[in-house]
Amino acid sequence: MSSALLGWAPLLFMYYARTVVPLLQKHPDLHLPFDKCIFTAFTINFGPHTICYPHRDIKNLAFGWCAITALGDYDWRSGGHFVIWDLKLVIEFPPGSTILIPSAMVCHSNTSIAPHEKRYSFSMYTAGGLFRWVEHGFAPEKVYQQTRTWAQAVVEGRERWESGLGLFSTLAQLSDPMSGKTRKDGTS
Repeated sequence: MSSALLGWAPLLFMYYARTVVPLLQKHPDLHLPFDKCIFTAFTINFGPHTICYPHRDIKNLAFGWCAITALGDYDWRSGGHFVIWDLKLVIEFPPGSTILIPSAMVCHSNTSIAPHEKRYSFSMYTAGGLFRWVEHGFAPEKVYQQTRTWAQAVVEGRERWESGLGLFSTLAQLSDPMSGKTRKDGTS
């Protein structure tokens, strides 16, 4: 799943790496869930009828991506569809399918399956608080905010959001990675 993030959002992947590497160096007792994994957490929903109601994962990095994989034995043509409510999009989602979405940003769910069918899910993600922890010099949000005025905090929030969206790739950038100009922060 990390390789999918690298392939579809290489700048976002690098942002994760610039956060996760110093986090693990500062806290050597912490470990990633899997080797060569850029996500810091995962959830397994054991079902047997895993259904997610419409929600946003508001604790995840606001512009970060979540990798969601469907597992089980169900007729994917008639149920278990992945729904992205904000885009009015319903996607047939066979067992073994993986999707990467900005799960804190878009409302998503999946549809029900037949009573005799089984559906599970495996998700990987990273909490937004870990990014703030590293960016604030390994200080809690409350301590960091005490060093800022309200106006500074508003400006930083806006800049963070714009910078985060700038980490998303366009199809043109993905087809020709050298086409974009690179800024000082590594984004194009």
